[in-house]
Amino acid sequence: MSGIIGTPLFKIIVGLVTVLMFIGLNAILLGYGERKISGFIQRRLGPYAVGPHGIFQMMVDMVKLMTKQLVTPKQADKYLYWAAPLIAFMAVPVLFIAIPFSPTFTVLDVNLGIVLILAFAGLNVLALCIGGWGSNNKWSLLGAARSVSQFIAFEVPILLVALAIAMMTGTLNLSEIVNQQGNFPWQWNIVVQPLAFVIFFVASLAEMNRVPFDLPEGESELTAGYNTEYGGMGFGLFVLAEYTHVVVASSVMTALFLGGWKGPFLPGIWWFLLKMYLLCFIIIWIRWAYPRVRFDQLLNLSWKYLIPAGIINLLATAFLVKLF
Repeated sequence: MSGIIGTPLFKIIVGLVTVLMFIGLNAILLGYGERKISGFIQRRLGPYAVGPHGIFQMMVDMVKLMTKQLVTPKQADKYLYWAAPLIAFMAVPVLFIAIPFSPTFTVLDVNLGIVLILAFAGLNVLALCIGGWGSNNKWSLLGAARSVSQFIAFEVPILLVALAIAMMTGTLNLSEIVNQQGNFPWQWNIVVQPLAFVIFFVASLAEMNRVPFDLPEGESELTAGYNTEYGGMGFGLFVLAEYTHVVVASSVMTALFLGGWKGPFLPGIWWFLLKMYLLCFIIIWIRWAYPRVRFDQLLNLSWKYLIPAGIINLLATAFLVKLF
């Protein structure tokens, strides 16, 4: 037994168990926080009935989702229909393994950390696509088609920005990128790459299907898009995956632009969590403060503005790296 403890496999298993617990805790925290923030913005109380200030509301909702009957729509492809939420959730734990929460806490410190996260994040759009196709519902199919075109449009600027950071730091390892930044804000990459941060943030909002870019769901147009036919834990897994993608995107932005675990006085992991949850709060605030854009406006934003800006930023970074 003592020989197993300390091996890379043992560390990965412990890390994945920790990540799964972290995912569940985050879903509760962000779900409750989003309801309270939306209530505050809309001048209402939000959850208030279950426990003091409604703090147990999310746990009750989770029990409700887990105990609901699982129903497959008539003429739906049951294999694709049920594979979609499973794929959406199964890719989620892998996204965390390359994220450096502190100098000593990274599940797997891989050299291609950015590439690993971007590759597995792409599985989410595959899940939405087959879920919309397998539901045998025209609104679900339209939502899936929107999801694919939206993902393709906004993946390009994210890759251009990630390439600029990799070119500047000379590595794709997130721990190395954090190590090259300092403890204070003027030593972070956001100071030298402000345009890259804006592009990454906006494109991440679109890839997560968050308002104002939640066109694949679009309740006023498509009922709930790819989610229309899902209930119970099928719907619950999609929601869990969405909240986890919010945390992953915030974590990656923290490592790439905000110094990761770097900061004065406090232990590194507290700085990382503080920056990460600040970005999560901004993402939630935007959802309840801005209206949804039209689909043509969404695609124009990427192809006409973000991608050209990303190319210019990449060329400028290459020029400055070569010059200095």
